[in-house]
Amino acid sequence: MSLLDRFLRYVRIDTQSDERSPTSPSTARQLDLSRLLADECRALGLDDVSCDEHGIVMATIPPTVKHTAPMIVWNSHVDTSPEYSGANVQPIVHENYDGRDLVLPGDPSRVLRVADQPALKDQIGRTIITTDGTTLLGADDKAGVAIIMTAAERLLSDRGIPHGPVRVCFTVDEEIGRGIQGLDFQKLGGVCGYTLDSGGVGRIDCETFSADGATVTVRGINTHPSVGKGAMVNAVRILSQFLSRLPTDRLSPETTDGREGFLHPYHIEGGVAEASARLILRDFDTSRLADHAALLESIADDLRREHPRASINIAIRKQYRNMRDGLEREPRAVAKAVEAVRAAGIEPRLDIIRGGTDGALMTEAGLPCPNLSSGQHNPHSPLEWASLAEMQQSVEVLVQLAILWGRERADG
Repeated sequence: MSLLDRFLRYVRIDTQSDERSPTSPSTARQLDLSRLLADECRALGLDDVSCDEHGIVMATIPPTVKHTAPMIVWNSHVDTSPEYSGANVQPIVHENYDGRDLVLPGDPSRVLRVADQPALKDQIGRTIITTDGTTLLGADDKAGVAIIMTAAERLLSDRGIPHGPVRVCFTVDEEIGRGIQGLDFQKLGGVCGYTLDSGGVGRIDCETFSADGATVTVRGINTHPSVGKGAMVNAVRILSQFLSRLPTDRLSPETTDGREGFLHPYHIEGGVAEASARLILRDFDTSRLADHAALLESIADDLRREHPRASINIAIRKQYRNMRDGLEREPRAVAKAVEAVRAAGIEPRLDIIRGGTDGALMTEAGLPCPNLSSGQHNPHSPLEWASLAEMQQSVEVLVQLAILWGRERADG
């Protein structure tokens, strides 16, 4: 099966995760792709194939070198973002892309514009894949999944390529911060790992945001509005006041870039008796997360004084931490990624990611895991797209990584 055929097959499977669900995986539909991948791994001839009750898939590409080489891990996640529908995905393959804006036929109001996506200029004459404008594409991270499966097939079909052992791992619920929940690191093994979950080509992400989540819950008093005077305490109005007092000229995704952090409200729900908002807190400096949380509390304190009969609660939960410090435990992880990208004929670019990956959680758990390009662009949007050429280049990067680590000795 070709890389493109694999990718198209995977994106048509609805694997959207759900942060409100207490189960693992958060949605049973993720198991559809996990089980398919386990079957494909067995069919290709990978060893030690498993798919556990959480939907985590593991398998091993056996080495071809005669000495004992260190084992590395390749990882991608099967779920797609809950921020936009991932059901009934209709991918469109644009061969020999001509460089013009693309009107997406499922919703002609959605136009993939070159002015907004300058990376499209590098794709002229190449094949790109878009949505039809009504759903996510799911290249985040099914591009990574397809790349890993294609690289695995390449190594298994050509046993003349000298390489060390590679552990393949597909996780669930990455998009809701639970990507390593239930992951058995002892069973996984590896001296380091590589997530295939970054944009474009040639990127090596060595830092991520540190991240916390926050839930603001306002409890009021509901009465019939005809007798509301002096009795009603409207939680919707108070929550609206809370959100309106968040900074908008700073500390917001709309006004920050580079290493600047932010607070981002992304979901609200409720009624007069109770209303809540979910926010994410992000910063490359982990210590600043406490400052962001303190700002939320200061806004809440002001509103508690203004509305003494209301209850305003802020719950902070840890999500993930900057992978930078953890990568220092295995300096070869980044060094060999740089070498592999160059060996694939690409100029490597060390970068930071204004988000998180399973690699950040794996690194914190003790498995250093930088993040590599997978040809995806504009994720979490119906304007998402992917480059087949960049995905193919990423396959070559993984093959080169296996070769480079195969030259090492586990005891040396």
